[in-house]
Amino acid sequence: MKKWIVALLIVSFAIFALGCQAAKTEKTQTNTGSSDTSKEASNEPYVVGAVVSVTGPTAALGVQEKNTLLMEADKINKAGGINGHKIDLKIEDDQSVATNAVIAASKLIDQEHVIALIGGTGSPATLAMKPKTAEAKIPQIAMAAGIKITEAPNEWIVRTAQSDAVAVQKVIDYMSKTLKIKKFAILSDANAFGQSGSTELKKLAPKAGLEVVASETYKTDDTDVSSQLTKINGAKPDVVVVWGTNPGPAVAAKNMKTLGMKMPYIGSHGIANKTFLTLAGSAAEGIVFPAGKILVPSSATGDQADVIKTFTADYKAKYGENPNSFAGHAYDAINILANALKEAGSNNEKLRDAIEKTKDFVGISGIFTYGADNHDGTTSSDMIMVEVKDGKWIEKK
Repeated sequence: MKKWIVALLIVSFAIFALGCQAAKTEKTQTNTGSSDTSKEASNEPYVVGAVVSVTGPTAALGVQEKNTLLMEADKINKAGGINGHKIDLKIEDDQSVATNAVIAASKLIDQEHVIALIGGTGSPATLAMKPKTAEAKIPQIAMAAGIKITEAPNEWIVRTAQSDAVAVQKVIDYMSKTLKIKKFAILSDANAFGQSGSTELKKLAPKAGLEVVASETYKTDDTDVSSQLTKINGAKPDVVVVWGTNPGPAVAAKNMKTLGMKMPYIGSHGIANKTFLTLAGSAAEGIVFPAGKILVPSSATGDQADVIKTFTADYKAKYGENPNSFAGHAYDAINILANALKEAGSNNEKLRDAIEKTKDFVGISGIFTYGADNHDGTTSSDMIMVEVKDGKWIEKK
């Protein structure tokens, strides 16, 4: 009788021990994200959010970004997804309003539970969303150029648009080395993008032996900037640099023509789209600005030339027009994210680290290499100076 009791106790203890070990193993698997019920094992879609300006003043940029994101997500899904996971792309329109961008980002993060967020189109919207994605620890890939976007704190954000610092350096080099001028004036949008460019121009000018003789601002939706240009004209600059996105730069071009201002007009990379040509009309003739190589595809070489050629053909076949620089920012954003997802999966911290470790990614806007101290990814060599000639874009040598 005693032997039977002892045997029963031994069996019971063995079962209890095995149960504890199984529970411990299950807990460990759950904490590391390797459970059979996890998103990675079940091949659930990766839910990715995007906030772009489909309507409003920045729509000339945002519409092509939205088109590109949809096209590239569809292409990835038709190829089998990312390690078996399809991309479930959720796109919100901020209507070119920064407060709307925050509302959209909150919806995507809190309700849709996105694992990453692409956006925004403009610098004001991007900066407005930055604290939200950082708080939620959601990787954000920006498509805007304002310098402050990737300034600290910047742990959770990188960009695909060439930063204002990169674009301004291109402009400074053009003025000092090609035009060989000594003084220039600045007309900039009063928003975050315009002031970012203005600040950087003033910062880099003295190092190149250039003097800023006048600096004026306008509001994004101003329909006339003649008074600002009259003040600038009185300062007798060799060049006028206009820093903004539509419609302001087009208004400035028309006003300069009406006022008979003959000095060169240099724009920002924010006018690298056909909407500017349409709005400015004949006043756009001769305007020079920095842009990505997609605007003049023949300027690209090597693997980047092939990437631009393929993307341009795909976009035109689907949407009936050529893509602009901003479409390129979207292409780079979703494909950089896709590459990081292949390596890291949906774990937010691992995904953030994988994005930051991107190296020599051949994109539309440049050859991207990020790092702990570099969340911009591109350099001035990734841009060219473009001139409007006969209503078309040509590379300005």
